[in-house]
Amino acid sequence: MSNIKDKVILITGASSGIGEATARFLAEKGAHVVLGARRTERLEALAEEIQQSGGVAEYQSLDVTRLEQMQSIVDFTLSKFKRVDVIVNNAGVMPLSKLESLKIDEWNQMIDVNIRGVLHGIAAVLPVMKEQGSGQIINLASIGAYSVTPTAAVYCATKYAVRAITEGLRQEVGNDIRVNLLSPGVTESELADHISDVEAKQFMVDYRRNAIPAKTIAGAIAYAIDQPDYVDVNEMIIRPTTKV
Repeated sequence: MSNIKDKVILITGASSGIGEATARFLAEKGAHVVLGARRTERLEALAEEIQQSGGVAEYQSLDVTRLEQMQSIVDFTLSKFKRVDVIVNNAGVMPLSKLESLKIDEWNQMIDVNIRGVLHGIAAVLPVMKEQGSGQIINLASIGAYSVTPTAAVYCATKYAVRAITEGLRQEVGNDIRVNLLSPGVTESELADHISDVEAKQFMVDYRRNAIPAKTIAGAIAYAIDQPDYVDVNEMIIRPTTKV
């Protein structure tokens, strides 16, 4: 029997890539999904598509760097469904460049979205889940949480931080709240579209030729959710077989 059906699942960064694929996949499995991202026109279209297919989906504008917006979407979820069973902290950015390029604004953007965004998600749902006596927090990191490559120093640092935060949270929460870290390798998404550094952008064109579909990562997220409540899949790394 599915452990996904009828669960209320909040997904950040749901307007494209892994977030969008996860919303579709989980809705197909019977979850009630709440979609958050800055591009509300995309969220509206996705929610309508899910609803027309017989699924349950709601959405609200969300900038994960603003704690009050994260709290607002959690409150919105509670107003619609009375609970939050799972949060998928998926929102992330990846404007790669060498440190010597001194793209400090982009460094700060990665810190704000990739680290603070995850912390804001945790802060908004943890009291709710503790009061419920159940819940699941799934944080998206990257293979960059395990090794560093040129042009990716700051990006990898943010993902190392997500890995550390997730492990610390896992150790701190009680048995009623599951905590998962999922680290994709190169995956179809819009992450590389926003790289301003010419050299890094060209490298990613070649690097991403063997990207795995976003739905593959959605399936891994579903696997973690679908386990019995007494099973916690703490870490998963999903890579293409091409070894990138």
